Amino acid sequence: MENKEYIESGILELYVYGLLSETENEEVTTMAKNNPDINAEIIAIEKAIVSLSSSFSPFHSVEIYEKIKAKLELNPTTKVIEMEPTRNWAQYVGWAAAILLLVGIGFQYNKLEQTSNQVVNATTEKIKIEQELNQLELKNKASETSLAIVRDIKNTVVPLGGQDAAPESSAKVYWNKETQVVYIDAAGLPEPPKGMVYQIWSLKLQPQLTPTSIGLLSDFTANEAKIFAVDKTADAEAFAITLEPAGGSLSPTMEQLYTLGKV
Repeated sequence: MENKEYIESGILELYVYGLLSETENEEVTTMAKNNPDINAEIIAIEKAIVSLSSSFSPFHSVEIYEKIKAKLELNPTTKVIEMEPTRNWAQYVGWAAAILLLVGIGFQYNKLEQTSNQVVNATTEKIKIEQELNQLELKNKASETSLAIVRDIKNTVVPLGGQDAAPESSAKVYWNKETQVVYIDAAGLPEPPKGMVYQIWSLKLQPQLTPTSIGLLSDFTANEAKIFAVDKTADAEAFAITLEPAGGSLSPTMEQLYTLGKV
C-alpha cells in the first residue's frame, strides 16, 4: 500500500487514539520508523489532538508537550514502556445506550399511534351506534304515532280508492272531527316522479264541488311509515289526492287524480 493510501486509510488516527490491536499497533510503529512521511503524519495528528485538548485544558499547552517530548528525545536511554492500547468502551456503551433509547422511543411511539387509532376507531364506532340508536328511536316514535292514529276510536277512517290516473293506488284518511286533525296513510301510493308531489284535498260536494288544499306529502321517500299529518279541516264531505308539480297547485289537476273517497 502506498504512503498516501496508508495515511488516508484512517489507521494512523486510530493508532494515535489507542484503538488498534497490539499487532496493528506494532505494524504502525514499524512503518513510522521506516517511513518519514508516515512518522510526520503521526506527529501532525498528535499536535492536532494536543491543540484541541489545550482549548479545554489550558494548563497542558503545546509548548509543554514539546518540551516533554524534547527531553525524552535527548535521553535515548529512557526506556519506553509499550502500553497495551485501550479501547474506549464507554463510547461503545454510550452508542449502544443511544440505540436502545431510539428503539424504545420508536416502540413507544408505535404503541401510542396504535392507541390513538384505537381511540379514533372507538369514537367513530360510538358515533355510528348513537346515530343508529337515534334512527331506531325515530322509527319507534313513528310506529307509536301510527299505532295511536289507527287505534284512536275517535278517528273517522275514510278509504280512498284508485282512479283512472292510477287504478291500483289507494290511501286512507284518519280524521278526528272533534279536533279536526287529519292524517293520511299513503302506503298504497307509488313513489311520485321526480319533481312531482302528492297534494291532499278536502272536498265540499254541495251545493257544488269545492276543493281545499290541506297539505302536501313532502319527503315521501324518507317517510318509511308513510303516515303524514296534514292541515286540519272542519267540514269535509270527501277527500282526494292528486299528483301535482313540486310546490303544489292552487286547484287539483283532475287528469292526475290518484285517489278519491267520500266521508
